[in-house]
Amino acid sequence: MAAMNPDLKTVEQLIEIITHEVLVAMAEQQDRAAGAVEGEQCKFGCADGLCVRTCFDRTGRVVSAGAERLSSTIGVIPQDLNLAKMIDHTLLKPDATPDQIAQLCFEARKHGFASVCVNPAWVSLCAQLLQGSPVKVCTVIGFPLGATAPEVKVFETQNAIEHGATEIDMVINIGALKARDLDLVAKDVRGVVNAAHARGAIVKVIIEAALLTDEEKTIACLISKEADADFVKTSTGFASGGATVHDVELMRRVVGPEMGVKAAGGVRTFEDAQSMVKAGATRIGASAGVKIIQGPSKEKAPAAPKGNY
Repeated sequence: MAAMNPDLKTVEQLIEIITHEVLVAMAEQQDRAAGAVEGEQCKFGCADGLCVRTCFDRTGRVVSAGAERLSSTIGVIPQDLNLAKMIDHTLLKPDATPDQIAQLCFEARKHGFASVCVNPAWVSLCAQLLQGSPVKVCTVIGFPLGATAPEVKVFETQNAIEHGATEIDMVINIGALKARDLDLVAKDVRGVVNAAHARGAIVKVIIEAALLTDEEKTIACLISKEADADFVKTSTGFASGGATVHDVELMRRVVGPEMGVKAAGGVRTFEDAQSMVKAGATRIGASAGVKIIQGPSKEKAPAAPKGNY
């Protein structure tokens, strides 16, 4: 029988997976040794040298959250998918008109985009225009600053879904994250997730990566995963920077293959989108969706205005 000679990359991946599982098991054992409150359920996530623990009561509310630096990395890049079906065709400009929203929906239908992503005021119109179409209606919550109260985000979510939204892109409380008030961050995300999932909608958590350190990005992704969000998303398109390959790779590595990763902000060409998918993105937020699916660019595209994805 010939000896097995696995390549170095395969060995490294196996080591990462085993190390990840051991770290999570150790964290769970420590939690049990410390004595958990009756009825509490705690979730653990480890990536990029950090472990995050989030505990929920019987009703699903967050009762505590914390992070500790350890070691280990893990990541899986998903297989390439049909590009048009990965694009959230986006128009979030404050001066968008009903005619422009209608054009957005027409293009989304024509090209088979995953969704249209619009401000909450346009959800009802988009739901009417896309009725009978596989194109989803996506809207933004706590946008673009993420600084509204958790209760307001929950109400926004419920209201948007009642008017026809099926995908919710919420902005995380960035200031609370940077202050390490992880209880507030977890409650913020979990509140929106609970409200959305109860009504059959999915949630993408915008972490606004341009304003965060890599450690903060990792914590934000782990909390989002533990709060049962469906995606993590790089950017609003209104901050100092948008999606980067580095951030998408980091986010994919942290959340593993179970969650979606949405790259948004500055994705304007086929090449941009291709690089994000290669880095691990499963959804692209872009106002230039029609141009992107036309294929490789003949020349460098001009810079898009801030906030236009």
